[in-house]
Amino acid sequence: MTCLLLSACATLLAACGGKPVKTPPPTAVVPPPAVTTRPVVVGVALGGGAAKGFAHIGVIKMLEANGIKPDVVAGTSAGSVVGALYASGMDVFQMQRKAVALDESSIRDVRLFSGGLVQGRALQDYVNAQVGNVPIQKLKKPFVAVATRLEDGQRTLFNKGDTGQAVRASASVPGVFEPVAIGKWHYVDGGVVSPVPVDAARQLGADLVIAVDISSKASGTTPSGMLGIVNQSITIMGQRAGQQELARAEVVVRPKVNDIGPVDFTQRHAAILEGEKAALAAMPQIKARLAQLQHERAAAAAAAARPKAAPCVEPTRLQRLTFRGQPCPGP
Repeated sequence: MTCLLLSACATLLAACGGKPVKTPPPTAVVPPPAVTTRPVVVGVALGGGAAKGFAHIGVIKMLEANGIKPDVVAGTSAGSVVGALYASGMDVFQMQRKAVALDESSIRDVRLFSGGLVQGRALQDYVNAQVGNVPIQKLKKPFVAVATRLEDGQRTLFNKGDTGQAVRASASVPGVFEPVAIGKWHYVDGGVVSPVPVDAARQLGADLVIAVDISSKASGTTPSGMLGIVNQSITIMGQRAGQQELARAEVVVRPKVNDIGPVDFTQRHAAILEGEKAALAAMPQIKARLAQLQHERAAAAAAAARPKAAPCVEPTRLQRLTFRGQPCPGP
């Protein structure tokens, strides 16, 4: 027993007297680069529909109430009026108050024997007053107004210059408003070629386009009155093109405003309410599509940031014979 104790002590003393054990230096760990995901750009395409356009206010109101704030705005006809005000930075409650207080006679400057019943200058001045005379390119949100070039039917996007004049051109219903002269061309209502401007919103950079369709559908009955005939004629002209363009939107919101006449400003409260109802009904679809796009974008960003493996080099014949190389794995 004594021998064992002496042997253990000798071993311990030898260990203490030996060379110190070297501690390996610390290893620097480089964290992977942070994955940045570009946010999804949400756009609204606000369609034409005269007095039904008040419904756009209700739609935007419900979008914002659910945490969805459109980044870009495209508008046709009545949609360009609401779109310009919204793009200027006006909040939806202020827009609603202005809609309620609006005297339609203040934007209707009748002039006979001039190519249309309404000149449209009053509408132009009204819009410019509401946006503080700020040109389109300086509005707080990217915005375009869609009009139709009268000479050749070309769809035209106004994305800079006089905001009120662009809206006036977009809303100049043929036979009701005078065509608007801008440069060497004349322009009429954008609803003739693009009733709901989905493609325009996409051209502004929208990843998710929420289209708001308030257009009338040809009812199969003969419309009464000149304005009813004009309205139905524009509807028929733009119906086929409009359906194809609507199909390119991620979500289509359709407020139930078919019973509201094109100049029935007394129904503005009902139109706003129908816009709210339609937006709420579409909200699950909007949120699902937004979540899907966000997930796809995050997955793509993560894949791009993942370090790529070095390319495999097949071993030479000699390396294979001497077992010094491993073949590359198959695909």
